[in-house]
Amino acid sequence: MHRPTWDEYFTQLSESVALRSTCDRGKSGCIIVKERRILCTGYAGSPPGLPHCDEAGHLFKKIIHENGEESNHCMRTIHAEQNALIQAAKFGISVEGAVMYCKMVPCRNCAMSIIGAGITRVICGKRYHTDAESREMFNQCGIELIVIKNEEEEYDNK
Repeated sequence: MHRPTWDEYFTQLSESVALRSTCDRGKSGCIIVKERRILCTGYAGSPPGLPHCDEAGHLFKKIIHENGEESNHCMRTIHAEQNALIQAAKFGISVEGAVMYCKMVPCRNCAMSIIGAGITRVICGKRYHTDAESREMFNQCGIELIVIKNEEEEYDNK
């Protein structure tokens, strides 16, 4: 039997956290760890008191990318990375110097929050279709980014 490395272990746990996601498009989970201890978790879901995608359906907004390509993005939920950082703030947990494990390279907005929170290492399962800015910001700020599978996360653009 293969005993998982710490990175494998926490990556697998983040996949379990994703099972709580309420948006079936972005079933994403996140774990923030410091000194091999879980500080907090987050998953894709609506803010408390607001309807979830699995109750009210998706809240799609059309996004036009720099290359002119259009896609639909569900705006009803908070991203898993944001939810993990919000949980840490809500309960007064410092994440400075911590490691974040997540499904894919965080979006630009999440990356900025991760940088601001003092996370020093981000381990992701896959790439995100618009991750170039996030990758560049992490590089500029000295945040180690590890992508386990160099393939892009697929989304249903219904």
